[in-house]
Amino acid sequence: MSNQNYYQQIKEQWKQDVKKTEKRFPERKQTFTTSSEIEIERLYTPTEPEDTYTEKLGFPGQFPYTRGIQPTMYRSRYWTMRQYAGFGSAEETNERFRYLLKQGQTGLSVAFDLPTQIGYDSDDPMAEGEVGKVGVAIDSLADMEQLFEQIPLDQVSTSMTINAPASILLAMYIAVGEKQGVSPEQLTGTIQNDILKEYIARGTYIYPPKPSMRLITDIFGYCHEHLPKFNTISISGYHIREAGSTAVQEVAFTIANGMAYVDAAIESGLEVDQFAPRLAFFFNAHNQFFEEAAKFRAARRIWAKIMKEHYKAESPKSWKLRFHTQTGGSTLTAQQPDNNIVRVTIQALAAVMGGTQSLHTNSRDEALALPTEDSARIALRTQQIIAQESGVADTIDPLGGSHYMEALTDEIEDEVNKYLERIKELGGAVQAVEEGFMQREIHQTAYEAQKRIESNEDIVVGLNEYKLEEEVNPDLLRVDETLEAGQIDKTKKIRSTRDAAEVEHCLAELREAAKVNNNVMPHIVDAVKVYATVGEIANVLREEFGEYTGM
Repeated sequence: MSNQNYYQQIKEQWKQDVKKTEKRFPERKQTFTTSSEIEIERLYTPTEPEDTYTEKLGFPGQFPYTRGIQPTMYRSRYWTMRQYAGFGSAEETNERFRYLLKQGQTGLSVAFDLPTQIGYDSDDPMAEGEVGKVGVAIDSLADMEQLFEQIPLDQVSTSMTINAPASILLAMYIAVGEKQGVSPEQLTGTIQNDILKEYIARGTYIYPPKPSMRLITDIFGYCHEHLPKFNTISISGYHIREAGSTAVQEVAFTIANGMAYVDAAIESGLEVDQFAPRLAFFFNAHNQFFEEAAKFRAARRIWAKIMKEHYKAESPKSWKLRFHTQTGGSTLTAQQPDNNIVRVTIQALAAVMGGTQSLHTNSRDEALALPTEDSARIALRTQQIIAQESGVADTIDPLGGSHYMEALTDEIEDEVNKYLERIKELGGAVQAVEEGFMQREIHQTAYEAQKRIESNEDIVVGLNEYKLEEEVNPDLLRVDETLEAGQIDKTKKIRSTRDAAEVEHCLAELREAAKVNNNVMPHIVDAVKVYATVGEIANVLREEFGEYTGM
């Protein structure tokens, strides 16, 4: 078949896909036009298709998904506007969630405090001084019930930034859903659950790599049976970028980690098409607008090829790289914080131009403190203005076909593949992490970037150029220092009023499952339902798996 005929064939298939999609998700308007009443086409393609068009770009919703994973993209539905929030008590965070939903947010994203992230209850000596500081404190199912009070879990998608104890928080979410009358099959959302990047860049790990990988595959298996709509992992490049990586390193190390999870799941006995459709990714968006948009397009193409050609996945759903984006926290400055609104707008626009499925926009004051309500609203309004007023969502992949964009996409793909080959030679992502390869690469990149800022080779407005003699101190959110004592009292009360024998029985069942290599998820679900705490469950697994103390 000639390339011209093949092009026409896949174009016709795309048109059929559009018709199917429109039945489920009609486009937002019958006709899209510019302010001058010029009609905007659904998709722009070469007038005369080039030889490489079908191979490298294709049509939206078709392999290799360079131009997007859905046939109509944002013409039918905008990306999910999912603002990351969490601080203090479950009650306070619940108020912020309900406020953001009233302001037009379309999905929740939960930030947990540091003790919760590393499996300690608020009354543990290790938690002292950190309760509720960088996220919400969750000790037991009672806190989780309060966190989602008056929020219907059959209507709202929830993302949880939780890694080492992801199985525990997911179990609590399941239990809250059931208390609301929402079955596990109806729940939608994502747990981050990406432990490899914790060893690389972030540090909130509990267990050594091998048992941590086992917990992840246990979640894959459990969700395949019970939570078919829930994303079982968000493979995160965000924190790799925050640690100082380049855009290429972010994609390469994230995809390498993704391959490690796929390998582990297959080794555990799962078929690739049983779990791959529920894998999700989480990327950063920085200020280099064109590079960021190209990065997302390249990542989709690389993952599609890996899943189809390397893992032999048969379902197109397994080939699609679905991702959430957060704007770059490390790009924000404490100096002249209003400048951060501009940075975030550029970054959010790059994410949309790159075809993100959901988006969090950072608030202007996050270099100084947790965001105030006003700052969180401005961050959400940034997304809404991009969606409703800019026109960038009216056609699919609007940068596609630009000589610069396509060259950047190709070059990022080539450089990522070079890294993937090096990681393969080391024995895969787990081995590369254990040997410190990714960590060393990131540290060197971060060092070089800092040197360029300090020498004024790279300009950061308000930081090393265009400084103000006198900075204005904005109003900041402060977490109530009395919160910790109140949270400790609440947790002690739960322990004194629950059925202690039931808790001990469930924890013993969990311990046995961990010992004999059975799936631990059903036992964790049973334990949280009788109000076993995060720390109690994590400690059982600590005793069986050991603790990771770093390189």
